[in-house]
Parts: sequence; C-alpha cells; structure tokens
Amino acid sequence: MPAYLPIVVHPPSPTGGRRVRVDGEILGLATGVRDVVEFLRRAGMDDLSEEDVRVSGLIDWRGGGPDVW
Repeated sequence: MPAYLPIVVHPPSPTGGRRVRVDGEILGLATGVRDVVEFLRRAGMDDLSEEDVRVSGLIDWRGGGPDVW
C-alpha cells in the first residue's frame, strides 16, 4: 500500500481504543501505538516502527496524539 493514502486514527471511544482507518477502510480498534503499527503492517506498510508512527506527518491523529488512549 502506498504511504500517501490517508491514515486516520480517530478520537478515543468512550469504551476505550481508537479506530484506525486507511483510505476509508477501518483496519481495527487500537489500544496503543503498537496496535497501530500492526494494523499498518497488515495493510502493507511493514517497515514502520512505533517511533515512525508517533512522529509521522502522514497520520492524522484526531482527538489527541499518539499518547492519548
């Protein structure tokens, strides 16, 4: 999957976790950065580390950054 597709991590839900969406498709409910890395790996972006995900300008963190869960 090309890295330019929109990556959105939605605000934390009231029951916990944040939806992760790539190019309009929901990949899953993440409970931490490690989950985001795994979802993106499954989507074909297998060269990303947790630090890459934390600092990437390609990820739209809504409702708080990578430390808000």
